[in-house]
Amino acid sequence: METKVYQKENNLHLGKLLTDSLKDIQKSRFLSYQLAKRDIQAQYRQSYLGIIWAFVTPLATAFVWIFLNSSGTVQLTDTGIPYPVYAFSGTLLWSVITEAINSPMSSTNSAKGILSKINFPKEALVMSGILKLLFNSSVKVILLLIFIFFYGVGFNWSLLLFPFVLFAGIFFGTTLGLFITPLGILYKDIGKMITFGLQFLMYVTPVVYAIPKSGIMKTVMEWNPFTPIILTARDFAVGMPPAYLTYFFIVIACCIPLFFIALIFYRISIPILVERMSA
Repeated sequence: METKVYQKENNLHLGKLLTDSLKDIQKSRFLSYQLAKRDIQAQYRQSYLGIIWAFVTPLATAFVWIFLNSSGTVQLTDTGIPYPVYAFSGTLLWSVITEAINSPMSSTNSAKGILSKINFPKEALVMSGILKLLFNSSVKVILLLIFIFFYGVGFNWSLLLFPFVLFAGIFFGTTLGLFITPLGILYKDIGKMITFGLQFLMYVTPVVYAIPKSGIMKTVMEWNPFTPIILTARDFAVGMPPAYLTYFFIVIACCIPLFFIALIFYRISIPILVERMSA
């Protein structure tokens, strides 16, 4: 008689987890689209200003710094382009990256009510968040183009590469967000700490002022992995030679394996957290 030995399947096989996760992303494209569509409609349905809220925050932040600079309250180094364009492009790009960081946690938190009731690929939440980001970012890019044209910077062929760099920034932020999400769902303080930390991090990133010529701040800003993304995107948008292009490629190249690791981490942790929340 033939003897069969049954063994428990090793669910922690990383290769299988990653393959299953990528397959679920592929299978849940329609669900991701529907979730993103629902969230976008809900975001603006009961808002009088509607889609204007997508760029109110970067505009407000930029105008504060434009006023401080023009009034002489804050003396900033030369940026090489009209300062309003520099400040607004920086705050806009920063808002996209920070939104990407918060997106996985926000999308997962908003789906808490159905996570424990319906069995569906959790990766659909991540992809729906990316789709929402792409929609909101497209609105912001239109306003940025208007800003660039208004201040006479002019359009350059490098502007065609700007969307790719912007998507790389979304990819970078989403990767960080995937690592943070499980802890953020478990402990509400994590979300508050991230918000506080990003506010501080903005001031060691060339968002509203250029990298100093010397000093400790110059070193910190040059080593900051957010710096090449902000600067490369801005340089492509205004037609300037990208000074940190090599560092930009290094950061994005490092993000690729980290994204897959974060995706596995998300796939393992979310069902455990859902079971804990529903217990």
